[in-house]
Amino acid sequence: MYIVCVTSCPVGIAHTYMAAANLEKAVKAKGHEVKVETQGAQGVENEITAEDIGRADGCIIASDVRIKNSGRFEPVPTLTVGVSEAVKDAKAIVEELLEAIS
Repeated sequence: MYIVCVTSCPVGIAHTYMAAANLEKAVKAKGHEVKVETQGAQGVENEITAEDIGRADGCIIASDVRIKNSGRFEPVPTLTVGVSEAVKDAKAIVEELLEAIS
């Protein structure tokens, strides 16, 4: 499976990138491909493309703020959580998404 994720926090520094790293690690631990877009203080990095969305089996949005272009994920089963939840327990989030799309 191919999972896309977006992370963003109000300040756009620590939690954005910790959540991204944890989600990436958790998806890979399950044996799946992943691409994580961060929307932090540096702006949008590793942007998810239309091609990525077309390939995606599922999407995780870990954010405490409004993310840019969230409507682009409408065709993909999406799980939305708070960014701190992804920092604390990315494994459970990934498992919940995989269960929902199986």
